[in-house]
Amino acid sequence: MQRYFLNEADINGNMVTISGDDFHHIARVMRMGPGERIITVKGNGMTAVAEISEITDDAVIGTVTEWKNEEKELPVRVVIASGLPKGDKLEYIVQKGTELGAVEFIPFIAARSVVKWDHKKVGKKLERLQKISKEAAEQSHRTVIPAIKEPMTADQLAGYASGFNHKLIAFEEEAKRGETSVLASVLKDITAGQSILFVFGPEGGLADKEIEKLTDAGFMACGLGPRILRTETAPLYALSAVSYHVELLR
Repeated sequence: MQRYFLNEADINGNMVTISGDDFHHIARVMRMGPGERIITVKGNGMTAVAEISEITDDAVIGTVTEWKNEEKELPVRVVIASGLPKGDKLEYIVQKGTELGAVEFIPFIAARSVVKWDHKKVGKKLERLQKISKEAAEQSHRTVIPAIKEPMTADQLAGYASGFNHKLIAFEEEAKRGETSVLASVLKDITAGQSILFVFGPEGGLADKEIEKLTDAGFMACGLGPRILRTETAPLYALSAVSYHVELLR
């Protein structure tokens, strides 16, 4: 069954109303009709099977036939801050990172980012990334849509990090030195309900001043194995490592 996220306003008792892009997908792309079933997800993560009862010119009307208690989310909150990369790499990170369980993505305005976002176009870029996040969450059967935050500098990240239990910087110089203990130690000790903020540099890596600023804010630099990973690969490695430790090993 196809999965669609709903706003609270779209739900009235056991009746659901789907409009906008999701209406178009159901009625025009999937060509569904009355009697067919879909999965709907409320903002609080509750999911339900709904049977389509009517399709109007601009909305799909359905009736909930079964509420489901799904456990699809990582037991820890993982937030990814990615140094602005070239091309569509950030879209790739958001899409695959959503599939792997991240709850939030932060475009990081790093000193060595070649890409500079035009402030007039930031809104459209974030809207595009949020759409990718939503579609990936539906595809991977998530019960929440990861949020896309406003771009942040190292100074802003340092302040934002205060509410996290664990703060890590993926730093290639640590990998070159063979550092392997920091990430493993954090994942060994982390408990359900805790949070991790990972910071990743752009293609050119992180500047020394950024490392200093973030470590002063309580971040720990860590390696991600003996190989040097691309900026779009490193976040996915980190998320996979988290999933392995907190879901498969336990």
